[in-house]
Amino acid sequence: MALKPSAKLAIVSTKKDEPTTEGRELKGQILSLAACYFDALQPRPFVPGETFIPASGKVLDSKDLQHLIEASLDLWLTSGRFTDSFQEALAAHIGVRHALMTVSGSAANLLAFSALTSWKLRRRRIMPGDEVLTVAAGFPTTVAPIVQNRCVPVFVDIDPRTHNVNVERLADAVGPRTRAIMIAHTLGNPFDLDAVTKIAKDNGLLLVEDCCDALGATYRGQSVGTFGDIGTVSFYPAHHITTGEGGAVFTSRSSLKLLLESFRDWGRDCWCRPGDANTCNKRFSWQLGELPFGYDHKYIYSHLGFNLKATDLQAALGVSQLAKLDGFVARRRENFSALKASFLREGLDEYFEIAEPTAGSEPSWFGMPLTIRDGSGLKRVDVIRYLEDHKVGTRLIFAGNITRQPAFREVEYRVVGPLDKTDKIMNDSFWIGVWPGIGEAERAYIVETFKKVVRHLLH
Repeated sequence: MALKPSAKLAIVSTKKDEPTTEGRELKGQILSLAACYFDALQPRPFVPGETFIPASGKVLDSKDLQHLIEASLDLWLTSGRFTDSFQEALAAHIGVRHALMTVSGSAANLLAFSALTSWKLRRRRIMPGDEVLTVAAGFPTTVAPIVQNRCVPVFVDIDPRTHNVNVERLADAVGPRTRAIMIAHTLGNPFDLDAVTKIAKDNGLLLVEDCCDALGATYRGQSVGTFGDIGTVSFYPAHHITTGEGGAVFTSRSSLKLLLESFRDWGRDCWCRPGDANTCNKRFSWQLGELPFGYDHKYIYSHLGFNLKATDLQAALGVSQLAKLDGFVARRRENFSALKASFLREGLDEYFEIAEPTAGSEPSWFGMPLTIRDGSGLKRVDVIRYLEDHKVGTRLIFAGNITRQPAFREVEYRVVGPLDKTDKIMNDSFWIGVWPGIGEAERAYIVETFKKVVRHLLH
């Protein structure tokens, strides 16, 4: 059947229209052609010294393109059937009861923390002025929601071997106004969840696990993000799977799921999905606040919320990508192990300290963290400039010491203990890529380039 252009205008209802037999046939042709188009694209061969090796990147195939196109053919422009499928599959993969898609990992962090400020939590509610324990060596939007909700971040130092929180300092940081812990699993390496969860339990603290760089990582065989009250993840193209822009927040507590949905969906009290109504069977029988009895529940707002919903196109890509996650994670671990073995074999560990997995964990490495050793004679700025000039991408450990960032000049915070290890990270650490697009040839070139940078700068 030949494809024919049409000038007809279709009126699409709020419910998904079912295609005709001809429509289904056309859809099959479109998806088949999309796969043919993708397969016709010629991948550029890797040329050492000419092809740039990014520190991170996305890996897409014809199935991803087909999912995107299939979602676009639905003309369902907000969350829909693909969102439902993705949220259910993601929750099952992580091992939680509920996963909610949102527009980014940063938005997931904002939703996670904001939900914990809900008046519906009563005594466990986090209030303005309360303190939240975190690390100074991290990504800004792990900390920003604390400040944006008028709370006080309390910064502690890290363990330079793992780049994760120093748990002894974390325990010392608990004070009379401490209400929660919110920290990330750095570059896919889980923090010491035995110690952190014990501190939270012993002190009645809520725990948010930022897993934006750690999807697929486990601690004692259990997925990260399932130990705390809420977990978050990012699907930005640099991350383990991608939906373009996108993220998710997840929990096994149904009460928190409702709060997360409320803050994500304008702050409304109603839990009906877009396009649905009266799932509570008393839409016009509520009495909340000072509103008149029977005020439409779809327009009752219990929180000062946001609109942070994603689209079905993003979710469709997520469905396709999630099916490949285990393979992506395995490739990241393979690249990390192979690069580390080569660094040790070539004696590069004399100059660069390689991050260690946290005891009891199996990281899902986002990158390979390296720290220039004291007394090596190397300066980070010279090393990364040489690497970048020779087509090896690098990134810093995010904000370094976040208390030294311009955005925190006027922020109220507390520091417990010295941040000397954090300052070391800020001055001497960086990371290189281990993402699935890196293969044996790229790894060999990376190692040779590191050998050359040492010779170039020291001899």
